[in-house]
Amino acid sequence: MTGCIVGWSHTKFGKLEGEDAESLIVKVATEAVADAGLAPADVDAVYVGFYNGGFSAQDFGASLVLQAHDDFRFKPVTRVENACATGSAAIHQGLNYLEAKRGKVVLAVGVEKMTDTPGREIGGILMKAAYLKEEAEIEGGFAGVFGRIAQQYSQKYGDQTEALARIASKNHKNGCENPWAQLRKDLSVEFCRDVSDKNPIVAGPLKRTDCSLVSDGAAAVILTDVETALSMNKAVVFRGRSHVNEFLPMSRRDMTFLDGAAHAWQQALADGNVTLDDLSLVETHDCFTIAELMEYEAMGLTKPGEGARAIKEGWTQKDGKLPINASGGLKAKGHPIGATGVSMHIMAAMQLRGEADGMQVAGANMAGVFNMGGAGVANYVSILEPLR
Repeated sequence: MTGCIVGWSHTKFGKLEGEDAESLIVKVATEAVADAGLAPADVDAVYVGFYNGGFSAQDFGASLVLQAHDDFRFKPVTRVENACATGSAAIHQGLNYLEAKRGKVVLAVGVEKMTDTPGREIGGILMKAAYLKEEAEIEGGFAGVFGRIAQQYSQKYGDQTEALARIASKNHKNGCENPWAQLRKDLSVEFCRDVSDKNPIVAGPLKRTDCSLVSDGAAAVILTDVETALSMNKAVVFRGRSHVNEFLPMSRRDMTFLDGAAHAWQQALADGNVTLDDLSLVETHDCFTIAELMEYEAMGLTKPGEGARAIKEGWTQKDGKLPINASGGLKAKGHPIGATGVSMHIMAAMQLRGEADGMQVAGANMAGVFNMGGAGVANYVSILEPLR
């Protein structure tokens, strides 16, 4: 237990007109500090998760947080990036700072402004998180990458059309109760399963409903050491955590199983001295529905190749034995790259505080967060529980 979340802020995700990365950073930084009952002068260090890659003309985003208040001036501020796990990278770096006893209060911000970029350019920016020496020519961008993964998985274990549709439908239904979600629309399993004009094939076997959204948004958390958190109004502690990276080239891995994710889960559960059965819920990285399906197996919910059973038998529904993505996940909530990991931690913290309103999982007392960068390359797991 080296750190706690004691405050947060979260913008709505979606197409945010009139906002840029700077204005979003300023908003959530200001609100998160206030939510924790602190002042900017109380913050010892800041970590900004900002993938960018060309989405925003303004790069070098670290010191943009100083635009929120002059009292952030002369504090150490670092921008971090680890593909789609950038938000969790910012949080884990903040925890490392606390663990090293360099200070007592850290602000971690995640942000992305994606929708100003022309559609034809978005795929190219996201493909920078693939191994371009071998994978640049995959059609369909990252949807094509995961479409290829879905094809390989289905060749090994059988057609997954029904399972992927069930995952999409579950997450869309859950997203209807999330006020920050980009797409709050209940979609049936049949709609998500069947190819139609409104749900066309995007890449491989993946349809539109299998793919997360292009989003703008920001989220921020205040982290403190445990001693400081004991005096705060609310505190959610990191019971365990881990971060592992995998080979970047898919050619060096068996892409029908997420080994990096499995190692991260094993390490985090061991770090927290808990098992998967101790968790009340999980927020996991469903950039594509096939990712969530394979993550069931990586976390140990099912054996390899049997992930479809978890969704078919209702295990991962909000009232199931391990609710997964009660927030709607990336699928419905949206996926602003740098903000995603921070958002997932906030969604889990709200559950543990009993503050998730319509999203609330009954009796939630421990949560897992899994955030993934690239095609299973950067893998972060956090195990959270209330401090008191």
